[in-house]
Amino acid sequence: MSIDGKVVLVTGAGQGIGRGIALRLARDGADVVLVDVKTDKIALVAKEIEALGRKATTFTADVSQRDEVYAAVDHAEKALGGFDVMVNNAGIAQVKPLSAVLPEDLDRIFKINVDGVLWGIQAAGAKFTKRGQKGKIINASSIAGHDGFAMLGIYSATKFAVRALTQAAAKEYASAGITVNAYCPGIVGTDMWVEIDEQFSELTGAPKGETYKKYVDGIALGRAQTPDDVAALISFLASPDSDYITGQAILTDGGIVYR
Repeated sequence: MSIDGKVVLVTGAGQGIGRGIALRLARDGADVVLVDVKTDKIALVAKEIEALGRKATTFTADVSQRDEVYAAVDHAEKALGGFDVMVNNAGIAQVKPLSAVLPEDLDRIFKINVDGVLWGIQAAGAKFTKRGQKGKIINASSIAGHDGFAMLGIYSATKFAVRALTQAAAKEYASAGITVNAYCPGIVGTDMWVEIDEQFSELTGAPKGETYKKYVDGIALGRAQTPDDVAALISFLASPDSDYITGQAILTDGGIVYR
């Protein structure tokens, strides 16, 4: 399952799942391009990767901006001498009843969670094609991309959209030897879930921590997910062992949603 020497770009790599993915891929032999709007955080992750004996480079970009995503991919090739895997991980959450969603709420989350993935697919596909090579594109969906969750309806809609983009892109790029898949995490113990829990608390009056606990208590394997749990799947999807898998949105949730 070797990814030795592969150049992998990870968006949203400054913290949480993105950081976990970047570190796991580095431990498995990849050189990593860290992309985020938080320059200081990706600089720290780069040092962690270099301490593992792998190369790392950083690029500050807002994935909702198409030109910035293309520039990040160009940077990957120039800085590390190649480009093999694109991980479109960046995303945000939003907790609101559908009745309260405003146009600006819809615009912001779709620009990051959906537009950002599309620009990443485009930029990676163009680069792989220009280089005349096969490649792998891996997108962040969610359990909320398989089931719509109350109070997370718009977030769920964005993650369903990522599944659709993944399937369509898999069909469009297959003839070029480019695979496109998605990963669908569940309840991960990261800052994003701290924010989700706090937003639920404000909307429902539930004590802080209660919503998180409720969801974790529903996990069949009996514990919250870690970024490493997600990153293990990404490493597989980035490796040659997944060469015959494309167009899939794979659940990695410990047993919450079953398909």
